[in-house]
Amino acid sequence: MLLTDSVNKVRGVGVKKAAALRRLGVETVYDLLTYYPRAYEDRSRITRIADLRAGMRAAVVGVIQTVTERRTRRRGFTVLTALIGDGTGYAQAVWFNQHFLKTKLREGRRVFLAGRADYAYNGGGQLALSQMTALEFLGAQESAESLLGILPVYAATEGLTQKQLRGMTAYALKESAAELTETLPAAVREEYGLIGRADAFRQIHFPKRAEELSAARRRLAFEELYLIQCGLLAIKKRSAEEQQGIAHRPNGAHIAAVLEALPFTLTEDQQTVWEEVARDMESPLPMRRLVQGDVGSGKTAIALLALVKTVESGYQGALMAPTEILARQHYDYLSELLTPRGIRVGFLAGRLAKKARAETDAALAAHEVDIVVGTHALIEDRVAFAALGLVVTDEQHRFGVAQRAALEKKSGITPDVLVMTATPIPRTMTLTVYGDLDVSRIEHLPPGRRAVRTFLRTEAARDKIYAFVRREIESGRQAYVVCPLIEASEESDLPSAEEVYEELSRGIFRGIRCGLLHGRMKSAEKEAVMRDFYEDKIKLLVSTTVIEVGVNVPNASILVVEHAERFGLAQLHQLRGRVGRGAYASYCILVAGSAAASEERLKIIEQTSDGFRLAEEDLRLRGPGQFFGAMQHGLGDLKIADVLADMDLLLLARKAALRTVDDPAALAFVLPSLVRQYREQFAHISEV
Repeated sequence: MLLTDSVNKVRGVGVKKAAALRRLGVETVYDLLTYYPRAYEDRSRITRIADLRAGMRAAVVGVIQTVTERRTRRRGFTVLTALIGDGTGYAQAVWFNQHFLKTKLREGRRVFLAGRADYAYNGGGQLALSQMTALEFLGAQESAESLLGILPVYAATEGLTQKQLRGMTAYALKESAAELTETLPAAVREEYGLIGRADAFRQIHFPKRAEELSAARRRLAFEELYLIQCGLLAIKKRSAEEQQGIAHRPNGAHIAAVLEALPFTLTEDQQTVWEEVARDMESPLPMRRLVQGDVGSGKTAIALLALVKTVESGYQGALMAPTEILARQHYDYLSELLTPRGIRVGFLAGRLAKKARAETDAALAAHEVDIVVGTHALIEDRVAFAALGLVVTDEQHRFGVAQRAALEKKSGITPDVLVMTATPIPRTMTLTVYGDLDVSRIEHLPPGRRAVRTFLRTEAARDKIYAFVRREIESGRQAYVVCPLIEASEESDLPSAEEVYEELSRGIFRGIRCGLLHGRMKSAEKEAVMRDFYEDKIKLLVSTTVIEVGVNVPNASILVVEHAERFGLAQLHQLRGRVGRGAYASYCILVAGSAAASEERLKIIEQTSDGFRLAEEDLRLRGPGQFFGAMQHGLGDLKIADVLADMDLLLLARKAALRTVDDPAALAFVLPSLVRQYREQFAHISEV
């Protein structure tokens, strides 16, 4: 059986089972083998119900006595309860929102259950098994011995039982054993004490001992991280060796004039990053550099200098921003500084008049524009550059990978690439998500930057909070109010942006112009609202997190976040960056709906303004999933590795990968596996 064969070839998989497996993302034999268990149940023995104690995980065998089902107040949410007896006592078994089980849980059926024992929700002192990891139906005389041991527990779906998933996986392992060829060079396996690949697959699904499970997981997690690192590093190495880059000239008169014209002196961090960027640009190898820096840290100044350096070398530069109003802001900033020095700055966005767009297009093609600032309109097919030498993308995670690549390809030679982000990315993520980029960090804000005072408050203080906001607005300032939802939902009691807008605009802020902004609005509507807020026509803006990356509104001095406990720390920090951008005292007020449960976490952001520290803490508390989702870098989800828990393993994998890409024989050994398993992950950067 080939790893690429359809899962239909697995014994026991018919049309219905195949459909159920597809819902789990399993379509091939390889998909099935890499559908790793989400947990393991140590069922070395059956526990008598009379011996159950609250808090213990246990396996029991008993007979269903009664079955009941009730609905909660939330729409479609059900609680299914079966009373189980084994001759020594009775316990409840509880399933939440699994209505499909009701027809199977019939009185008199003998069952094998594994879960956590706790006291029943309805009181009475009776124990209940919840957090169920196993439900198997047994014949009247059938032994449960075959179910004992360390058993895999998979994330299942309707139409598939744990028993069936185990049987399918065992069959696939047996029939495809010859296909599970080695992907790691022998020297790597030996140096890091890694077991063979076939053994790892067998032991990750069916370990006989805890030691086997540990060895299997370490091997497979290392392989996953190692192949990602090999792919990123190989692409970076080949790009450096094969692509024709631009060796920009040393800094000249324009750079000196711009540095003199800046209303501030570069900080030590900015100076270090600028030297790194300038060194990259003067090298004949293409620059691919990520500049991380908090809101207000001065990333735009670095981009400005890089663009001017490109012009000094006779090339054009492009700066792409995610929204028209943010692009316009960058255009105004660059024009003010550069036009008096004879550097021609153009603007291109989808809402420009047809004639204006045509004129800009022609000017770019004729090299009558030195620097163009725009939105995704820059990547349209009709846009051509005479000599594109530098591509700068601002808030890059707001662009799809294909969009960025399209702009980079609008040159006969490989342009330098400078990526900017104010999203604090933990060090633990940059190795994995940005392994093909060199990373620079601006870690300190410029001196004199006014700190945003942050306060954590409960809902009981809302009236006082909004009275304070009104006083700020009456003194000439503007304010944001951020909500976790767009509209009201029967499944949530959280305040929506629409509800809060109605409440505030008709209540305490009557007579003050308020605006509403959310992601379901059309782009033109969002741009119009943000423009009115930018121009001080709207004084209070009620919004969802679409303002997380927005324009610079120096007059906005106060931000209120409703139900702040629903946001990550890094996201709250991004939102906080919307204020404190002018000369006025600024405030961020976090309103927690359940302060007791979230107070410790939210107090971290109340006490620190270090975005990188907050991002690390967020990663620790919430896990890495959200970062992969947000980065849009094209990497697939990790199936077994965890970049937080496996940071030490990631560093070892990167060390091994660095040696592999410099060893032609080792790279040749790894390449087939890399191409087969990770082509989709790296295709956006380069053909592997």
